[in-house]
Amino acid sequence: MTEPLPGPQGAPLDVAGLQRRLARFAAARDWQQFHTPKNLVAALSVEASELVEIFQWLTPEQSARVMDDPDTAHRVRDEVADVLAYLLQLCEVLGVDALAALDAKIDRNEHRFPAP
Repeated sequence: MTEPLPGPQGAPLDVAGLQRRLARFAAARDWQQFHTPKNLVAALSVEASELVEIFQWLTPEQSARVMDDPDTAHRVRDEVADVLAYLLQLCEVLGVDALAALDAKIDRNEHRFPAP
């Protein structure tokens, strides 16, 4: 496990802090009126598709080396950030604790798919 990266004020980044930052960003632009669950899910889907587009025609070997090219790596990081931003905003709007949801899902999957 790696140490959390420092945020703008030097404090470690965390999900709640990023959600607050995204909320402040949207509020400053009066965008929260558009951040309905339906719109956020649609935006999430579009951004996920843009991430898929980067990998669409790559071979498995090429996809494993996608971060070797600085321009492509930049595009991947940007699309990952967009996907995560919309997912975190959706969780905020719906009151979903993303980390708790993931933890519970891993628990269920460990029971559904036991290791051999």
